[in-house]
Amino acid sequence: MTQNETQLWNRLESFELDEKDAKLTFSTRLARENGWDKNYTLRVIEEYKKFLFMCCTSPTAVTPSDPVDQAWHLHLTYTKSYWTDLCKNTLNTEIHHNPTKGGENEQQKFNSFYTGMQELYKEKFGTAPPPDIWHNNQTRFTDIYFQRVNLSRYWIIKKPKVKLPKLTIPLVVISLSGLIIQASISNAFIGIFTVFMVIAAIAHFKKDTKNNRNGSSDCGGSCSAGSCSNESSDSGCSSSGDSGCCSGCSGCGGGCGD
Repeated sequence: MTQNETQLWNRLESFELDEKDAKLTFSTRLARENGWDKNYTLRVIEEYKKFLFMCCTSPTAVTPSDPVDQAWHLHLTYTKSYWTDLCKNTLNTEIHHNPTKGGENEQQKFNSFYTGMQELYKEKFGTAPPPDIWHNNQTRFTDIYFQRVNLSRYWIIKKPKVKLPKLTIPLVVISLSGLIIQASISNAFIGIFTVFMVIAAIAHFKKDTKNNRNGSSDCGGSCSAGSCSNESSDSGCSSSGDSGCCSGCSGCGGGCGD
């Protein structure tokens, strides 16, 4: 790091997101909203600070991991902490949060930014980013289907990771067809109900398959340093100030752009 970069990193390291007198702190809220334990949450916050550092020092755009992005999303809701304490008093510049426009071109661009970020991380911090926070590119841009769920009303049951062969659906349909015919002879209602369930199951399977193939096209985001007026047509950034650190967000997790 240069002398100026070292000073910037020292300021970021000493920046506190948790208010001492708060009963519900930033880290507690971040852990609760994502189902993380305390230690992992504190590590994510540390990586979030490193992302901010790279945003302000990288000659090109960089993209955050999803856990880091979740910390960024939440911090934006603490408007005084983010805009005044962080941007104005710590970074001396504004970092704007702009959603991806979606589509294949955006996906390719942000995939490239994410790869470049990993190299920059090694250069600035002398080690590879932790893989349990900075996931590989494949996971980063496909593991994106998140929704808010009220855990007091619903149970969360993990789907088994089973890759079904291409002949699975035809074999299931053929097998069930015999049962449908047999059931419809003895009970018309059971036959109709069985047909409906088979159609619904096939439709759901095809939807999941399509989502898995196309999921990466609508997820991505970046942060870039330097004059954002030169980057706006490419990364969708905007900033104020001469040193203009600018950013985009991933659009994943339902929090982007709210």
